[in-house]
Amino acid sequence: MSNLRIAIVGGGPAGLVLARLLQVNNIPCTVFELDQNASERDQGGTVDLHKKGGQLVLQQAGLFDEFQRLSRPEGQAMKLLKYDGRVVLDENESGVQRPEEFSDRPEIDRTQLRRMLLNSLQPDTVVWGKKLIAVEESPTQAGKHDLHFHDGVEDGFDLVVGADGAWSKVRAFLTDQTSGLFGRYRARTVGDRSRTAAPVAYCFMFDEGRAILAQRNGNNSIRVYACVRKPEDWLETCGIDWASPQEAKQKYLDEYFTNCAPELKRAVLDADDKAVPRKMWMLPVGWRWDTRPGVSLIGDAAHLMTPFAGVGVNLAMFDSLALARAIVACGGNAEHMPDAIKAYEQEMFPRAEQFAQRTARGLVGHFSANGVEEMATRIAAR
Repeated sequence: MSNLRIAIVGGGPAGLVLARLLQVNNIPCTVFELDQNASERDQGGTVDLHKKGGQLVLQQAGLFDEFQRLSRPEGQAMKLLKYDGRVVLDENESGVQRPEEFSDRPEIDRTQLRRMLLNSLQPDTVVWGKKLIAVEESPTQAGKHDLHFHDGVEDGFDLVVGADGAWSKVRAFLTDQTSGLFGRYRARTVGDRSRTAAPVAYCFMFDEGRAILAQRNGNNSIRVYACVRKPEDWLETCGIDWASPQEAKQKYLDEYFTNCAPELKRAVLDADDKAVPRKMWMLPVGWRWDTRPGVSLIGDAAHLMTPFAGVGVNLAMFDSLALARAIVACGGNAEHMPDAIKAYEQEMFPRAEQFAQRTARGLVGHFSANGVEEMATRIAAR
């Protein structure tokens, strides 16, 4: 058993996967999570795990069989539409075959993925209800770090891993980089599949400055995202009362999607859950920090991206695998931890930059008048 004291801040896929990988290698760790419990907050929609991404990581974590039991291999077909309803591509049609390299990306709902990971951990690995305020170098233990939470201090960690997402407090210890964050907006609604039924997993409409995305989930629902590209203060100045869901959706559609096909607007209106407006953020492509002993980042904390390349969770889970391998390679010895962190970050930075470039291109395409045709062309080229 290693004598390392490791803190993982954040109980999303990246943090929980890292904890699992460490524990299967007999390296103890503690996960500190802001949520009060596992079911407090909506975890989001469905995610496809790639063969060389999330699936590979789950194999290393000994969870692949469980993943296969919970996943939906049928949830892959895509439909691309113009704003007026014209179909550019429908992978559900007879004769349209998904390329082999993209045919094995089964879907799993984020809630199920998180539950599976939580159930794989040793009892009391996750400490719930811990809001991190700051990370500081220990004033009494050389080379160690303390975590200052809203309800006290946890001290003396050999390694602190920030898996705490977009507004990471651990990142704030390493760098003051925030100015590169920029926003886009989307309103998310959820509907009963029986009302907004679709035979495909994803239905996309891209147009200049706007997009509508429908995502089939495994809990008998379809999530619908209606997105617009607007200035950063748009959410505060748009004049839409989001507290009244149906009125908000109608005004939103009338203002920004009025000439769209009736079936596209109906997908938004028929979704019977609340409308949730959200900004989307991304760190600058190629952004890096200076390596510091005892602290590092994984997932969105390390390379926050918009969702327009579909790689976020896979990349985060691969971060966890890469960092776990580096920690295991150092033999669980605190003295060699700086070398482990450096090795992990030198491998992670270029990999993250590659996917950030892809995401940046996807961001442009999702909000362009010819974005649907461009995506259809890329799919055909594969």
